[in-house]
Amino acid sequence: MSSSLVIFLHGVGSRGSDLAPLASIFAPHLPETAFVAPDAPFPFDGGGAGRQWFSIRGVTDANRQQRIIDARKDFDATLAGVIDEHGLSERLDKVALVGFSQGSIMALDAFVSGRWPVGTIVAFSGRLASPEPLAPSRETRILLVHGEADTVIPARESVAAEQRLKAAGANVAVHLLPGVVHTISSAGADVAAAFLSGNAIVD
Repeated sequence: MSSSLVIFLHGVGSRGSDLAPLASIFAPHLPETAFVAPDAPFPFDGGGAGRQWFSIRGVTDANRQQRIIDARKDFDATLAGVIDEHGLSERLDKVALVGFSQGSIMALDAFVSGRWPVGTIVAFSGRLASPEPLAPSRETRILLVHGEADTVIPARESVAAEQRLKAAGANVAVHLLPGVVHTISSAGADVAAAFLSGNAIVD
């Protein structure tokens, strides 16, 4: 039985296996930690073999919140299955969520809604699109990592998320990466590995 667990949450149109290689970067920093990269519950409605946590077809700022709310039941079932399998349902402080893009949106929603007070969250290239009120655990450590050259979800979304989270009392830091587009760069992965292992982040 692992003493801690990292769950990777992929972006829309992707699969868990696309984030799984991050485990080889994180593992040296996190001994006795299990790494799991589940697939989202729904087929990607843009075609191909990818999956999605919610549809982005016709998505707008006005309807995104409701799509996130509607996705919560299946997202929670996915998380609960993984966490139960590793015997950590009563030790959520030993669980970390690491999301990319739509996976980050869902990870942050799971936290700010109060449903999943996990120990750590790393959100790559995401946004905080959850409705008020926010009910974050003050014990959870959060890192927002974003490329400044991201044109899919602009870096200002992570800056705005940091402001909202701090206003709600959350323990959050943001790390912006010059020249990085909508991806997880090697520099970003290294920053996340250090954060997950409990080391301070220096901008």
